[in-house]
Amino acid sequence: MNGVGFLMVVVGAVAVTAVANRRGWPGPLVVVAVAAAVSLLPGLPRMELPPQLILAVVLPPLLYSAALELSFVSFRRDLLPIASLGVGLVVFSAVVVGCVAFTLAPALTLGGAFVLGAVLGPSDAVAAVALGRRAGLPSRVITILTGESLVNDAVALVAFQLAVSAYAGYRLFVEQPILLAAYSASVGVGIGLAMAVVVHWIRPRLHDPALETVFGAVVPFVAYLAADDLHASGVLAVVAAGFWIGHHSADAAFATRLQSRQVWRTVDLILEAFVFAYMGLQVRLILHDATGEGLGPAGLVIIIAAVLLAVVLARPAWIVTMWMITRRRLQWRAVAVLSWSGMRGVVTLAAAAAVPAVTVTGAPTPNRNLIQAVALSVAVLTILLQGATLPMLVRVLRLSDAAERRRADADVVHALRVARRAAHEVTARAAASGDDIEATAVALIERRMAHVLTATPHCLAGLYGTVGGAEQPAHELVQQILANQRRALIRERDRGRLDDEVLRAVLQQLDYEEAAASTDLRTRL
Repeated sequence: MNGVGFLMVVVGAVAVTAVANRRGWPGPLVVVAVAAAVSLLPGLPRMELPPQLILAVVLPPLLYSAALELSFVSFRRDLLPIASLGVGLVVFSAVVVGCVAFTLAPALTLGGAFVLGAVLGPSDAVAAVALGRRAGLPSRVITILTGESLVNDAVALVAFQLAVSAYAGYRLFVEQPILLAAYSASVGVGIGLAMAVVVHWIRPRLHDPALETVFGAVVPFVAYLAADDLHASGVLAVVAAGFWIGHHSADAAFATRLQSRQVWRTVDLILEAFVFAYMGLQVRLILHDATGEGLGPAGLVIIIAAVLLAVVLARPAWIVTMWMITRRRLQWRAVAVLSWSGMRGVVTLAAAAAVPAVTVTGAPTPNRNLIQAVALSVAVLTILLQGATLPMLVRVLRLSDAAERRRADADVVHALRVARRAAHEVTARAAASGDDIEATAVALIERRMAHVLTATPHCLAGLYGTVGGAEQPAHELVQQILANQRRALIRERDRGRLDDEVLRAVLQQLDYEEAAASTDLRTRL
């Protein structure tokens, strides 16, 4: 796929997504279906990307953006189910798929079957989360799905390296599987954290929101490539960097946070639309490449159907078993939704394309086209089958978590109380000092600040027209109040008294209020 083809796919995917959203249709499913139909048009050139391009350009920003937005407090709270899905389920799915594929197609050999299993091991939460948010999934289920996708990609890529090494005879940087996993994870996380600390220190010293945003935007690519160059996990490097920077995002200027948030939302929209379109465009390649492996259409359909069934059933088998063993406090309805959220995505696409064309001896890799055809078919079918029925499942089960809602409501009330107390601390000091601003203006500002974080938007807009010519001192007081509120809220988060997601929502409201106040000041000076 050349640059023009890539641009056409992106533009077409975004346009289809816009139409689907406008009509209330599930965007990922519509994009996949339209792209699949387009791929069958006669004369259409072959649309393929090198696997390293997918892994190094498409995957890092998607992972990084998810890590930025995911609450680290919630991730830590649900670490056990996330680790179970992100590590145990990947290995279990790879083994089940490998056994099923080898049983139905012995010519695939056990090595080839487990390469296929590793390719299909990781699920992709992009579609599940997008559809789940629209259907009203509880935030805890969203957290588990997102956390799983951040972990399982790294595990699956290590499993894929081991399977390909055994199948095609290539030597790995570290031959021992356990040592390879330990090295890949520890070095990858170390690189990501080190890069995040450096970026976090440099960005505030740039004093330019645009530069700070651009500087932060290169983090996922540099982290991935740096870790990959050292044969470590680029996925975990990106995730670690995203977690650190997201957890400390309150230290940045409000303008930087507002810009970065919009930039990453735009990047997510473009890349997600492209990924689903690219999956749909593989339908023609599946039909074309699988014909050279000595299987008739019926044999190929049987293998695809059996592997699809294995992928779909392995997930609930693992999740229900772990749920019964660990006795986690999770509703059975949430377990059912998690069990049906195993769509495959970008890592499966990249891994399928990364199966080497030749073995270490230079001979063609046996059954490569068959492995790719089955993997891509199953990936597309999981999106169409599970993605189409997931919203209906959520509606039928009426999935809700009353305790979660009560906890979130209590956190919002607590955040409001903390913010008002922090505002009063600053205004009380200002009123006592009597410098630069009259006590009546201080009281007016405090009354306005009392409405911040409530349902009233832009409480500070027009404030400086009421302070009797003391615009600059009033603005400095407002900035002191907002800074003290942020510090107080972060302190509550760090003490475990405030959820990270609630904190970010509150900080976003404070950012908008500060932006309104700054705009008001500029129009008056």
